[in-house]
Amino acid sequence: MLKSYFIIAVRNLVRHKVFSFINLFGLALGMSGALLIGLWVQDELKFNRFYPDLDRLYFVRIFDGQYTSNITSSPLTEALKTDIPEVEKATKLSWSQDLLVTVGEKAFKESGYYASSDFFDVFQLPIIQGNPRTALQSLTSIVITRKLAEKYFGNSDVVGKTIRLDNAKNYLIGAVVENIPFHSSVQFDWIVNFKVFEEDWMHNWNNNSFQTYVKLRPKVTATQAENTMRTLVSRYNPGPDSKNLRPILQPLSQVYLYGEYEQDKPVGGRIEYLQLFTLIAVFTLLIACVNFMNLSTARSAARSREVGVRKVIGAGRSSLVQQFMGESLLMALLALVLALAITWLALPHVNSFTQKQLSLQLAQPVLWIALLGLAVLTGLIAGSYPALFLSALQPVRVLKGALKTGVSATRLRQSLVVFQFILSIFLIIGMLVVGRQIDYLRTARLGLDRENIFYVPIEGNLATKRKVFQQELLRSDAIQAVTTTGELPINIGSNTSGNLDWPGKDPKQIETIWQMTVGTGFVKTMNITLLSGRDFQAIPNDSLHILVNESAAKLMGFQDPVGQSITFMGQKGRIIGLMKDFHLASLHVPIQPLVIRHISNWTNFVLVKTQPGRTVEAIKTAEKIARQLNPAYPFDYHFLDDNYEKLYRNEMLIHTIVNVFGVVAILISCLGLFGLVTYTAEQRTKEIGIRKVLGASVANIVALLSADFLKLVLLANIIAWPLAWWAVDNWLQNFTYRASVGWELFALAGVAAVLIALLTVSMQAIKAAIANPVKALRNE
Repeated sequence: MLKSYFIIAVRNLVRHKVFSFINLFGLALGMSGALLIGLWVQDELKFNRFYPDLDRLYFVRIFDGQYTSNITSSPLTEALKTDIPEVEKATKLSWSQDLLVTVGEKAFKESGYYASSDFFDVFQLPIIQGNPRTALQSLTSIVITRKLAEKYFGNSDVVGKTIRLDNAKNYLIGAVVENIPFHSSVQFDWIVNFKVFEEDWMHNWNNNSFQTYVKLRPKVTATQAENTMRTLVSRYNPGPDSKNLRPILQPLSQVYLYGEYEQDKPVGGRIEYLQLFTLIAVFTLLIACVNFMNLSTARSAARSREVGVRKVIGAGRSSLVQQFMGESLLMALLALVLALAITWLALPHVNSFTQKQLSLQLAQPVLWIALLGLAVLTGLIAGSYPALFLSALQPVRVLKGALKTGVSATRLRQSLVVFQFILSIFLIIGMLVVGRQIDYLRTARLGLDRENIFYVPIEGNLATKRKVFQQELLRSDAIQAVTTTGELPINIGSNTSGNLDWPGKDPKQIETIWQMTVGTGFVKTMNITLLSGRDFQAIPNDSLHILVNESAAKLMGFQDPVGQSITFMGQKGRIIGLMKDFHLASLHVPIQPLVIRHISNWTNFVLVKTQPGRTVEAIKTAEKIARQLNPAYPFDYHFLDDNYEKLYRNEMLIHTIVNVFGVVAILISCLGLFGLVTYTAEQRTKEIGIRKVLGASVANIVALLSADFLKLVLLANIIAWPLAWWAVDNWLQNFTYRASVGWELFALAGVAAVLIALLTVSMQAIKAAIANPVKALRNE
């Protein structure tokens, strides 16, 4: 029986090549899309899940009563260990640093952290050699990864050997650990004790600049630990500004996917992209399944005689259902093979734009189970309605030739076409809206310049020769202005609370103010609008004064803040300038109060603004000077524009994926439409022939065949527009600043869908219209 079913199925596939190809290719595209997104989602879900004791590891955030920060003060770590009995281990990390690592003649920039001594008790990693826990307790030891050891020494047997860091200090390699998995939020190649890095200002409870992680004792919940921590900060740092500060614990397993907070609760983050892409994958697969249903149902008349004969000779409905479901499953399995080939070809490109290492692990039984599950699910969904519809045909009617596709079957096919195009139009609108928002992000005026600006890290001898470096740079005609900063002004990541006092300040007022340190000429170099006052200058006592933005002035209640006395970080000074608000980070977040200090020695980057069109010349000049002043370090520079675009990597990913799957959805829908028009033309061959004999033109015939399908696409537009409006409006709510979305985008999507459908239908309609009517009538 099964052999018979198989032969019939193969015979039908071969006999109707066009329909077979449309069904097969459509299903393969849908399955390949689902497979690619499934691989990406699976990879995203792996983040931070490989650590032992994962259920006891937490990332510490600070909630100030209004805002949840992902950076903490330095003293918090020790207090957590000594005062909170629920905490077994705690560690803090500096910000990630790219420092020069030198071994003999080899010298490269490598990323790492300064971390407190419990780091390897919290992050337990496989050990290659030595003991990283004891090694990190020493101020002269360094822990490195296998990759770093093999890069510099050729093997991992390196404990006891010396490595030079930042061309300043030699460290003894105390341990080698396994390479950090790609799916870790904390990436490094070297770790050195935090005390080597520590400075006096880091002892201040009000400065938040570090990451803190804890491991709770067994069977302790995060809620229990948080309850004990409620008064921890105010106990060590009494005062009105700190009484509302309290640590909150986020499971390490959620840090990567749930990074956004409202008040003290996680409200989303990257998980929303996983949900969105999963929805797109389901949409694409559904469109492919609908295609299969539609074409199979349309061809029901062609197979009705076969059903009638089988029923007359005793076949029951269940055996017919099995037969047609079997054919559907066979088609799905063939489509799976094609989908694997498409996926294999597409993976290098997907890895390139997602910066991942996705692959088809064909040796893994789990993958084959998942693939077979996908094929079976697709086959069952796609084949369910055709099997039920065909098996229900009455043998007497079909053998008399009374069966024509009835109104209900026609309505069903029309409904499925509408459904397909609703999803396709939905994705087209998504393509247009995401594209407009990306353009808006790229071109938005931030309140400061980012074009024609590159930055050079201050490292090695440049730390002591930064003034000379700046002066030499300014001698070049290709360079407009130069300044120094502690952080990049497009992504300021340090804040303080309770360190700013001014006359009339409300003692109960909670203030979290973002801060940065700069050199002279910062306002001029970045082209920030100075509303009043002046920029920092190389004059005595300017390091006591501050610049504030409009938001900070508003927070302090000053209409005219310039000249007002303040105390910041324990130093008395004045506000010397009021800056127009500019964006401190991505457009996801609103502009925050900002205080800028002038401390040249606390800056990490030299920002160079070039003359338009002379950037290459300016870079060559900077390289020449840097090599003279800092010969031990390779010249390193980056464009500020590139760093700004990195803030929107997720949006770029969405844009690409929505574009690709929008095109795939349209292609599958058009394949279905093409098949239906082909079928309709076949069914109406006699009618077309008679109309042509009676004088109908080619245009009349094309219009006749196209009109019904275009009505369906128009109806799909009407249904898709409000759904798409709701979806894109929700997505845009993630941005504090967003592009306007008007009706024209929806109209454009509708026109595009109609034109694509018209083009698809016309191709086959014209072919039918120009056929010889005599031939058609003779055949009939």
